Amino acid sequence: MHPAPRFRETDLTVLLARMAAHPLALVAVNGEAAPLAVHTPVIARAEGDGAVLRFHLSAANRVTARLLAGAEATLVFTGPEAYISPDWYGEVPDQVPTWNYLSVEAEGTVTETGREGAAAFLDDLSAVFETALLPKPPWTRAKMKPAAFEAMLGGIRAFEMRPRRFEGITKLGQNKTPEMRAGVIDGLDALPGGAGIAGAMRGLDRG
Repeated sequence: MHPAPRFRETDLTVLLARMAAHPLALVAVNGEAAPLAVHTPVIARAEGDGAVLRFHLSAANRVTARLLAGAEATLVFTGPEAYISPDWYGEVPDQVPTWNYLSVEAEGTVTETGREGAAAFLDDLSAVFETALLPKPPWTRAKMKPAAFEAMLGGIRAFEMRPRRFEGITKLGQNKTPEMRAGVIDGLDALPGGAGIAGAMRGLDRG
């Protein structure tokens, strides 16, 4: 987590929207000899003044074994990001390169949801992401033989996290002047893939 308070993001609505737009998370745990990490898609929802994060992993993954043993986890989501050249600030002396980005971190213990929870998670996962593929008819597990689905289900473990720490980073040049940010936006607009951060920076200046 970036240490500068001005970049810290705690708005629950913002964090959930950011995770929904970039749902592939890095799940990190402490291993016995070194940190362990794996990527997985996450579905999140608000619950009271916090959130519930749901995900699944292969039963054979070493991260899974650590979670089942009670290890805490950190989930990291990375949104739009881009290198920022100091040349884009204009004639401003003594500037250095940096990186602008949007992220979310969730930290806490996890609970295995069992076989029924795993099946429900897979149903929800396909429902969420098949919607983006309309008008294609949505895929559901009804297209699988029940025995094949049950066999596949045996190879995964599903988890829930209610984060103890849930925050993000919104690093968009808040420490620069509006004129300097405008120069960065112009620079990003000229790059393939720069639109995500450029758009976020425009939103910052619109308030």
